[in-house]
Amino acid sequence: MKKTRFYNMHQLHSAKLVEFAGFLMPIQYNSITAEHKAVRSTAGVFDVSHMGEVFVTGPKAFDFVQYITINDVSKLVNGKVQYSAMCYPDGGIVDDLLVYKVNDEKYLLVINGSNVDKDFKWMTENNKFGATLKNASDDYNLLAVQGPTSTKIVEKLTGHPVNLEYYTFMDSKIDGHNIILARTGYTGEVGYEIYFEGDEKVAEHVWKRLFEVGEDFGLVPAGLAARDSLRLEMGFCLYGNDIDQTTNPLEAGLGWITKINKGDFIGKDSIVRIKTEGLKRKLLPLISDEKAFARHNYELSIDGNKVGYVTSGTMSPMLEKPIALAYIDAPYANVGETINVVIRNKEVPFKITKLPFVPNKNF
Repeated sequence: MKKTRFYNMHQLHSAKLVEFAGFLMPIQYNSITAEHKAVRSTAGVFDVSHMGEVFVTGPKAFDFVQYITINDVSKLVNGKVQYSAMCYPDGGIVDDLLVYKVNDEKYLLVINGSNVDKDFKWMTENNKFGATLKNASDDYNLLAVQGPTSTKIVEKLTGHPVNLEYYTFMDSKIDGHNIILARTGYTGEVGYEIYFEGDEKVAEHVWKRLFEVGEDFGLVPAGLAARDSLRLEMGFCLYGNDIDQTTNPLEAGLGWITKINKGDFIGKDSIVRIKTEGLKRKLLPLISDEKAFARHNYELSIDGNKVGYVTSGTMSPMLEKPIALAYIDAPYANVGETINVVIRNKEVPFKITKLPFVPNKNF
């Protein structure tokens, strides 16, 4: 099992460590609810170094990224980030990812940690353009500083004003160490992700400096459990739960990143066919007034008949209500309708609602 270069720092903060994506990662440090609320009110820092980084370079870099992803890369300008996905020919999702445009001949693809080997193999097998692909996942450390005070923390850390718009990035430095500073994150709060190379000594220095400058701004370490509840309050998809090779982007609510008019890309024909035939199910948000936890793979029912299943569920720390995402058969997938989640053989009523569950401050 791998360890990130912040492992000693996690132990210093008494983190509870678990296996995740092949790494020993902090699931929580203190209370999950306290970490969640800190990100919503002040700031939290997540070690997300398990994520993968693949650089695509060369004269055909654009052609490759445009072909292997479903969003329209031609809309990117230097310094802009784009949320996207890669699909199989049948429309199933290989992974969701971020595309960073450095310049016309250099892109950074940030992929899910549990999918790094699979994704890089997929990219390599479909590189018909001769673009240069480099899997730099083991070279990079990645910290996500998220929350209302994150801008002040990052400005103090870098020593310069930070005026990045959502989904943009810039080069910067922390105490002489080069970083990529991106206004991105998966919490719904104003936040930044800091990419940098360096050994354990460099990583620990950046971590310690972060907490030195963050002390006055309420910064706390936050684990993967809070990251999950934060993203679920936004309705953001998690690969392996809400999306995978058995789901397509249209039914997953990702039609907004699926640009079928951009030209050829892997999965296009199947996605066009799926759109023409009509969706058989939809991924929709559920909320309830009952104190009942809807967990992954719990069945949905109406009049005793199965009409879908839960993909992600938690008790929202901000709403103090159970929330979930679920695939619901198309005839029943209507906002405002009540649907039952089968919890311990009991049908518990949930209402189909709209996203986000909690207002998103990034837009």
